[in-house]
Amino acid sequence: MRRNDKEIHNPAEIEAIIRRAKVCRLGLCDGIYPYVVPVCFGYEPGVLWIHSGPGGKKMELITANPEVSLEFDEVSGTVPAESPCAWGVRYESVIGRGFAEIVRDSGEKIHGLSCIMRQYSDKETFPFPDHALKGVCVIRIKILEMTGKRSPP
Repeated sequence: MRRNDKEIHNPAEIEAIIRRAKVCRLGLCDGIYPYVVPVCFGYEPGVLWIHSGPGGKKMELITANPEVSLEFDEVSGTVPAESPCAWGVRYESVIGRGFAEIVRDSGEKIHGLSCIMRQYSDKETFPFPDHALKGVCVIRIKILEMTGKRSPP
């Protein structure tokens, strides 16, 4: 990271940013152009869970190349200044990379979907009927690397 003064070194602080986030931006490889899609997600240490319908561009790209990028952010306001070029933004962000795997086992699907639901709810358990499990794809992303940044530090 170029701006070491903004880097977040504490893994617990990085995880806290992820837990507060409502959207993950997932970067995928689409030939020579990147493809970025916002997704709902669930997080547990070292793993990100997402879901998808069985078709579509996201699933096509994950199947073709399971290497992904991740981004989470939280903007808390602007930092005004006299000069327009001196303005800033207060934010915290996390970027990372990982390896996506489509989950086939129904028990793992339930675990992944439960992690996603816990990101957005206070409940611990959720019912997932068989027909719903059959119609959804669950993707487990093994997180290989993450860095955090805060501005102003």
